[in-house]
Amino acid sequence: MKFALLIYTDDTMLEELPAGTYDTMMHSCITHADELRAEGKLLDSQQLEEPVTAKSVRIRNGRTSVMDGPFAETKEILGGFNLIEAENMEEAVRIAQEFPWTKTGCVEIRPVRDFEEVRRRVGA
Repeated sequence: MKFALLIYTDDTMLEELPAGTYDTMMHSCITHADELRAEGKLLDSQQLEEPVTAKSVRIRNGRTSVMDGPFAETKEILGGFNLIEAENMEEAVRIAQEFPWTKTGCVEIRPVRDFEEVRRRVGA
């Protein structure tokens, strides 16, 4: 079963870390990701650029609006994601707990829907 691990970080907490700690955490994260990839558990992982580089697009009543950045009133921002393969939610939680970002933000775990099943169901 596939799970998306959405990595949220709190920039304030990251900025308060002692010098060099962020790089140590990032090194640990990359090393851990390499281990998970070797085990066949990590399918993909990507970091996102800063929210100031983002655009949000909405269409309401036929009108398109494009706004700068994500539209959220939160301290934690989506910083990246990992797509993993796990037997169940319990294993996905165990994997998520091993990422250092749980200490400076949050790792949200979302089961990935079988899109091929959706495709078949809607006849696309």
